[in-house]
Amino acid sequence: MTPDFGLAHSDLRLILNEWDPIGVAEFAPDDEYDCLIDPLLSRLRDGAGKAAISTFLWNEVEEHFGLDPRSADTDTMADRLVAWWAARAGAPEL
Repeated sequence: MTPDFGLAHSDLRLILNEWDPIGVAEFAPDDEYDCLIDPLLSRLRDGAGKAAISTFLWNEVEEHFGLDPRSADTDTMADRLVAWWAARAGAPEL
């Protein structure tokens, strides 16, 4: 694992824990959303935009976590993730 990859992974973990779509970040271990990190990094690295990221998050909230994704605000989170990725100069080589 390169240091840059480790930093992206850590940053994304923090972002997902702040989003906390299932409402457990305060009580659960920090790795509660780690199942989303690699798929998100892969999609972002491959150039996925807001719509693709939002759809992925929607499906994960609904199918993986078993919750109603309408309350998760996946569009706003997708915007945040795409902006975060764009701000990471040099991130595409991850």
